[in-house]
Amino acid sequence: MRAFLFFFLILCTQVATAARCDVNAPVQQARLEQVSLAYQSIGRDSDPALLLVMGLGGQLIHWPDEVLVALCQQGFRVIRYDNRDVGLSSWNQAPRNANLTYELLRYKLGLSVGAPYTLTDMADDGLGLMNALRVERFHVLGVSMGGMIAQHLAAMAPQRVESLTLIMSSSGAVGLPAPSPALVQLLARRGAPNREVALEQQADLLAALGSPQVKDDRQALLEQAAQAYDRAFNPEGVKRQIMAILAEPSRVDLLDNLRLPTLVVHGTADPLLPVMHGVHLAAHIRGSQLRLIPGLAHRFQEQFKAPLLAAVLPYLKAHREDMSHWAQL
Repeated sequence: MRAFLFFFLILCTQVATAARCDVNAPVQQARLEQVSLAYQSIGRDSDPALLLVMGLGGQLIHWPDEVLVALCQQGFRVIRYDNRDVGLSSWNQAPRNANLTYELLRYKLGLSVGAPYTLTDMADDGLGLMNALRVERFHVLGVSMGGMIAQHLAAMAPQRVESLTLIMSSSGAVGLPAPSPALVQLLARRGAPNREVALEQQADLLAALGSPQVKDDRQALLEQAAQAYDRAFNPEGVKRQIMAILAEPSRVDLLDNLRLPTLVVHGTADPLLPVMHGVHLAAHIRGSQLRLIPGLAHRFQEQFKAPLLAAVLPYLKAHREDMSHWAQL
């Protein structure tokens, strides 16, 4: 009888966890002053909040389900959202037109770059979302451009950010290794006459961002591209995000003044932001931890999900428990 009760309790716990960590929770809209952000909240409202900030052109669906479930099962309320100009997020006013080709040329010549908005504006979006959800204190995890946005968010509201996790990101300092011109060309290639061409272009980009240790399945890449395209396709928005990155000055001074727990995770095979970007980023955040993952490139590939979680979960768990301890006191 006791054994039966024991296994029954385990089963009930598993069912409750699955219901709490439902990655198919409804996508909702938060209407802010300048933008309306599509977001999803996974987990209990009473759990410590973890805000996920996606990279260039990425939608909230690009966070792998296994990662979301693992974070939620760690005891977090996981909040993911579409950045402005991608996915189901929208502007409350028409965005200013911009010429990416012209701004790229200015960038290559060392001239100032104009952009319709900045990464600071995008960080303010994330902060506005947490205000709309009435979440006072929270953890932040950003990937690539999302890590750059997270740096600004932490600097804007250091008293509210419990911990910072930066994956595949950069300090934006002058002199760091640049991606290959071919990869930059793939990133900037946003004009597609139809769905088929758009999917092929996106599959080419995903393949170029992958690890040389992994042989990609072209059909799987096309299916991933199709999922994103069919949910939302806004190439002009991605161009504006690229310009926001190009217009961004070095964040070294900002990072030198950050005083909060930070984990930096970077891959040794990153073709877009080579590994020195992660090393330099960690070096300028006092007390930060650095985890380098051999072979990881600039994508969430199946073969690297376990190493990524092994780097991130213990760190987040430790800081969630610290937060719970102080809350009890």
